[in-house]
Amino acid sequence: MTDQPYQPYQGRQGQQGFEGRQGYQGYDEGYDPHAGQQGYDEQQAQLQYTQQWQGQTWETGVQPPVAAQDPAETAYLPPQTGQAPAPAYASGPPPQHHGHHEPQGHHGHHGPQSQSAPAGAPADDSGYGPATLAGNARITDAQRARLEGRSPIIEPGMQPAALTAVLGLLLSGAAAVGSYALLVPLVVLQAVTAAGWFRLNGMWPARQGIALAFLGALVSDAALLVAGRDHAPAAILGTLGVWVLLCLVLQLRSHADPDERMYGLMATVASSALAVLATGHLGADPDAVTVGAAAVAVAILARALPLPTPASVVVALLAGAGAGIAVGGMTGVGSSGALLGAGAAVCALIGHRVASYDYPSRFVHFTAGVALPLAAAAPAVYLLGRALV
Repeated sequence: MTDQPYQPYQGRQGQQGFEGRQGYQGYDEGYDPHAGQQGYDEQQAQLQYTQQWQGQTWETGVQPPVAAQDPAETAYLPPQTGQAPAPAYASGPPPQHHGHHEPQGHHGHHGPQSQSAPAGAPADDSGYGPATLAGNARITDAQRARLEGRSPIIEPGMQPAALTAVLGLLLSGAAAVGSYALLVPLVVLQAVTAAGWFRLNGMWPARQGIALAFLGALVSDAALLVAGRDHAPAAILGTLGVWVLLCLVLQLRSHADPDERMYGLMATVASSALAVLATGHLGADPDAVTVGAAAVAVAILARALPLPTPASVVVALLAGAGAGIAVGGMTGVGSSGALLGAGAAVCALIGHRVASYDYPSRFVHFTAGVALPLAAAAPAVYLLGRALV
């Protein structure tokens, strides 16, 4: 049974070999040597043309290498006004670049011109137009001021300084009356501090952050009234620690972007800290609060005078020390009021400087500009009052 498939296969193979030999013999019988030579010449001619065509395709003169391109030629340039659009090549290789050609409007290796420059503005020899800030929506007022050579600091004027002086005199007079009388202007100070810090950081409206910071200040005031002045550091720092943890938990529950969440956390913690630290006026000695608040009021008024900045700072410090001496003589502080008034004036000037930074608005001057000098002076009033009185 194994020989039957094999025998027909041999038959077919033998038949094909016979037919092949017969055809080969027939071809040999009709072979013409001249016709074979002519076909061979035509085949060699075709091969010659084909090789030349392939050689031209890979010629480096037709297709320049990528590494030899100038970066200025391959850089992206947006369309410029008044220039004709580049021709589109539907097929075929792009035109060759010769040595005398300067790409992109004869800029050479200098790069593209600034597209935000106004029309008709004179350009220098390098091909660049004048610097401009138009069209950049993300630039801040402080950055614009720095680029234009101006200072990004705008100090509060005389009106915010007058409001600070009024609030300081209210604190000074209420401290002489009693703790609960002092609580009224202190709550106003803490509310303005919480709102002004958020507005100073460009976050407005920030109702939840302002409410959280103000609530922390109220809790701190209540804890200090319950614990008494002797336990003022524990009441203030304990409330501050709890409020920092609360701000962190609330920000972790937020669905905002990570950058916005971190920025909001920092602003909320700083606002809460300033509002809570203002409770130091309530925990300090009443005579120290009277002297310190009066010194802040006088120093801020002197700082608002139209004088050069160094001279204005020196005048403000001297005014604060003089007010401390004057009010200290009326209370039981005595001559130590000069040091207390000078220390409170230094902290007040720091708060005044913070409220002047980064081109603040008029609303910032009437919130942070009014409250920050008094809020920043609270730790100095408490510590110097404990040390001197």
